[in-house]
Amino acid sequence: MTSPIRWGIAGTGDIARQFAEDLPHAPNAVLHAVASRREDTARQFADTHGIPSIRVGYEALAADPDVDAVYIASPHTQHMENALLFLKAGKAVLCEKPMGVNEGQVQAMIDTATQHNVFLMEAMWTWFFPVIAKVRELVRGGAIGEVRLVTASFCFTVPFDAGSRLFDPNFAGGALLDVGIYPIALAQWVYETEPEEVSGIARIGSTDVDEVNSFTLKYPGGGLASLSSAIQTYQPEDAIIAGSEGYIRIQPPFYQPDSLTVVRGDHEETHHLPRKGLGYHLEAAHVGQCLQQGLTESPVVTHDASLKLIRTMDRIRAHWGLRYPADER
Repeated sequence: MTSPIRWGIAGTGDIARQFAEDLPHAPNAVLHAVASRREDTARQFADTHGIPSIRVGYEALAADPDVDAVYIASPHTQHMENALLFLKAGKAVLCEKPMGVNEGQVQAMIDTATQHNVFLMEAMWTWFFPVIAKVRELVRGGAIGEVRLVTASFCFTVPFDAGSRLFDPNFAGGALLDVGIYPIALAQWVYETEPEEVSGIARIGSTDVDEVNSFTLKYPGGGLASLSSAIQTYQPEDAIIAGSEGYIRIQPPFYQPDSLTVVRGDHEETHHLPRKGLGYHLEAAHVGQCLQQGLTESPVVTHDASLKLIRTMDRIRAHWGLRYPADER
């Protein structure tokens, strides 16, 4: 592929809206179609974002010959079903995180992508921000010595609503899969592997999802991560990567950063690295580059990284004794 990637969006929720607003910043992308189960919802979304085509039902989007790649913005529990549909139709897939509810689902998606020789990537947009590239450069260059501790939190509060996907176990609700995935992904990215040990505790609410959690991960070589997430508690959304000779603080929100500070003894240095828009266009542009190079897997968000990430979350949930109805299917 040398021409711009023609995108379709599966879903019309808030995350789909943000992706649609941001995509014009990607130089190698055009937004061609949006799909929804309801025609009126698709039409309204298309009119708002200037999208030329609507598709009623995801099957129609999968059959569209003018769509190269699909961004899946449906609820967690629909990701696998949707991804398999598009992959089998030969569409490249950028699937919103978490890619699946558990390891079995993620493995099935990867297996299908491999069998059909089609591109698949989990939408971990954070890794494409300029700040994160700078963090990698500093950590790998030994700017803070040996990394020994990662601390990060992603916590917010929303009014309790048993019918909301965040509080509904049938949608794999709760904090861990929705936002706890970001602190874990940061730790996995820093240590470049999955933990040897997991421990922690969660406040399980009346609808049987984790409303607040805190956990510790121990990695090979002795590195630790102290992480938390919540949908019923406020906390600064920053992250610190601490080493033997200093630390790096990624200014909040660490998952959508514009600056970082490096501290070594009495010396402090701040790097400001702003970006256009919200930042979703960065991952879309990366997908476009991969497709234009004929790749079926991202070298940044690899299939293996997604498997290690979901496997860690499975272990944390097992430690809490938390299961979703989707785990039984």
